[in-house]
Amino acid sequence: MTPRKTYWHLEALKRRPTDYEIASSRLLYHPERGFEVEVPAATWYARNQRSSPLTLPDPERFSDPRETTYTTYVRLQKDQELAAYQALEAMEEAAYDASLSVSWTGILSRVMAPLRYPLHGLQMIAAYVGQMAPSGKIAIAALFQAGDEIRRVQRVAYRVRQLQELRPSFGRDSREVWERDPLWQPMRKCVERMLVTYDWGEAFVALNAVLKPVFDELFMIHFGELAERSGDPLLGRLFQGLNQDCQWHREWTRTLLRLAIADRPENQGIVRGWIRRWHQEALQAVAPFGSIFEEGDPTVGARFASVMARLHTLCREYWSSAGLSTSTE
Repeated sequence: MTPRKTYWHLEALKRRPTDYEIASSRLLYHPERGFEVEVPAATWYARNQRSSPLTLPDPERFSDPRETTYTTYVRLQKDQELAAYQALEAMEEAAYDASLSVSWTGILSRVMAPLRYPLHGLQMIAAYVGQMAPSGKIAIAALFQAGDEIRRVQRVAYRVRQLQELRPSFGRDSREVWERDPLWQPMRKCVERMLVTYDWGEAFVALNAVLKPVFDELFMIHFGELAERSGDPLLGRLFQGLNQDCQWHREWTRTLLRLAIADRPENQGIVRGWIRRWHQEALQAVAPFGSIFEEGDPTVGARFASVMARLHTLCREYWSSAGLSTSTE
């Protein structure tokens, strides 16, 4: 019997495999064979993973476009972490926070401080998608995404604590704002519904293809620009840096959707159905923030309809780039 080579499952490549291929290929056995021991969780995976309408004939064909491993993740994030640290360090100066207007500080207390809660929700949904993914490569991408969301939570929380040094009551009511303020209730409803969406395919599409594009664009881009116009340029810089992670989340999602549709054309209809189910709810979740833009800058508030139109267009362009029909009717 001829002994197999170390990475025999990659022999078909006819070349030396990359570090990413070695570290990510065929990590999960249970999507194909089921669990070796009959445990209660097996029924859950059978129902919400293997029986998902989103069927991938060969999930191992997916490849993260940036081939992220732990080593490359640390290297990629080093510069971003340095930039975030520098922005936050510059905010440490008492003169910076003292220069912020009362009206803008009020907006930050109502928007930025409670932002930790939906960000935690996005992290939990991404972690669930990674847990239920039908291949190691998809799991790795989703779990690094969950790590990115934790980084956003940490940066926002750090900024809240900085503001509390000068204004001790700042953000103390964040949970109450998240749970009761009309501004946040459509977003809370959307996030909490996604947290109990257990089919891995629908959870993946609802989060990465529907909610996150509009959520990230609104807060990391438009709210960041509003911060700059409101005399808080360092917050805008911080959010702009965090948006780089969001761009990768869209890219690996687009890659997976293209593969799913190319390998099984029926997946297009399934994904479109989920998009129709979640799209309007996602837009309704961000729509109330028009009042914040108007409060912070009347000229921007007058154009918030164009911001919403941009978010709607962004989704359609994104779905089209993933090989999907843009109709949500």
